[in-house]
Order: sequence, then structure tokens, then C-alpha cells
Amino acid sequence: MDETAADTATQVFADHRELLFSVVYNLLGSVADTDDVLQDTWMSWAARSRSADADEIVNPRAYLVRIAVNTALGRQAAISRRRETYVGPWLPEPVLTPDVTVPDDADPALRNESVSMALLVVLETLTPLERAVFVLHEVFGYAHTEIAEIVDRSPSAIRQLAHRAREHVHSRRPRYHADPRVQREATERFIAAALGGDIEALMKILAPDVTLWSDSGGNVGPGAALRPIYGRDKVARTLVGVASRRTPDNVDIRYRSVNGDPSALLFSDDAPFAVMVLDLGQNGEVSGVYAVINPDKLTHLADDPAEALPE
Repeated sequence: MDETAADTATQVFADHRELLFSVVYNLLGSVADTDDVLQDTWMSWAARSRSADADEIVNPRAYLVRIAVNTALGRQAAISRRRETYVGPWLPEPVLTPDVTVPDDADPALRNESVSMALLVVLETLTPLERAVFVLHEVFGYAHTEIAEIVDRSPSAIRQLAHRAREHVHSRRPRYHADPRVQREATERFIAAALGGDIEALMKILAPDVTLWSDSGGNVGPGAALRPIYGRDKVARTLVGVASRRTPDNVDIRYRSVNGDPSALLFSDDAPFAVMVLDLGQNGEVSGVYAVINPDKLTHLADDPAEALPE
């Protein structure tokens, strides 16, 4: 492959990298695994571009998405085995997303940030193929016929998978999106109450059936929750107890958009030690608390600028 062709291949891949990352991340929930898949996708794309006998690729975007999706699906078995030995609840790695409102009719590559932490947790309960179909259709707007070509299934099989996945997701995740300003305000009240040890204030914020997921991966010492905690009273007391024992004295709270939701990043000495993402119900109460405290899942957030987002 001559230098011009190599530059073209590199530029085409770079132009589609954001889309590829978003698709694969929503299939795997892991930044490291997503980066590995994208590396394999690049190697395949570069090899294809170097081949003098290969036919011209009319639609590079479709070609790259197909490679990335099938590479991700091929890694699912190994990823699932690894998560079976994970210590405590497993949550997706938090990913910072732009604090902007994107129109519903925008390019699907810009709409991907609507996949919240709560929805990603539900997607973990789907089969890998169901998840791929759901993500490609519901999040990125691919038609069933397009998905059939990507995963080499018949359109009728894809429609069945899509229906099954959609019913499963909607039964566990009501189609409700809290207003970002409401969620930001709720997050600020929640953080103030939890770090301040104010159980009474927490009880007013939390829904009666609230669930707390705390992902430590066994990396933050003894006492970390090894399973989800249910119920307003238990969750409130757990949060206050953990905050009193583990919160550093010099806490820097940065409010950011994480997986599309206003969330809180907690730093100490410029190093992240926790990400708190809330799921709000229609009445504004907190129905889910997702706390990522595994240091291995926070290292990619260390370069976050200290300036807070605009009000």
C-alpha cells in the first residue's frame, strides 16, 4: 500500500472511530475491551486496505461497523467468564460524555450518549446477540435489514431478537428520562447528604425501593458491599457509614455528564476515587444509586479538568 493509500485508510478509520467506540462500548461496557476491539478492527481494516486484489469498499462505515460488532461478539465468551469471578457487583466503566442536548433527529453517532448507566446494567441481562440488535436498532437507528447483514442473520430472525430484547428491557427499565437539571439538583442534594452523614436528608431523597450497586472489584479493602443493597433505610445507612469511613478529608466534587446523565466525580489529590450516578423515578426520587469505586475503572478519568460544568 503506497503512502497516499495508507493515509486515506488511516483517515477513514479516524473519521469513524468515535462511532465504532460508542457501538462497541455499548455492547461490552468496558473501555479496555472496547479499545482492544478497535485495535483488532483497525488491523483488519488496514490489511484489507493493503490488499491489491481486494474489491473497493463502497461503504467504509458499514464495513467497519460490521468488523467491530462481530469482533466484539467474538470476545463475549471470554468477557463473561472473567466477570463470573469478579468480586461484588459489576458495573460498566463510567465514560464522560459531552454536556449537551442532541436533537432526536441527529446522526446516530451523536445520539449514543443517551445509553445511561442504568440502561447498560439492564443490557447486561440480554444475550450478546440480543444486546447487539437492541443497541444497533434502538440506539443507533439501524434498520433490521442492515443489522441482518452485520451479524449474518435473516431479517426475520433479527426482528424476533429485537422484539424479545425490547420487551425484556422495557419490563426492567421504564421509558422515562429525568430532566438533566432535575437530575443535577438531585445529585447535588444526594452528595451533600451522603458526605455530610445526614440520614434524614437521604431518606427524603431515596425511593422506598431504591437499590445501591457498589462496584469495587475487591480493590478498596474489606467491608465493600459484595451484592446490591435494597431499601431506603439500608441504602441510607450504608452510604453514611461508608462515607464516614472512607471519604478523604480533601474531597473535590466535580459534576459531569457520565454516560449521558448528570453525575458526580469525587477526587482526592487530583485522583478520582468514586463516580456516583443516580437513576431517578418519575416522582423525582432516587430509585437507583450506581457507585463505581474500583480504581481500575477510574484511571481514565484522572485527566478530567478541575473546572466544574456551567450551571
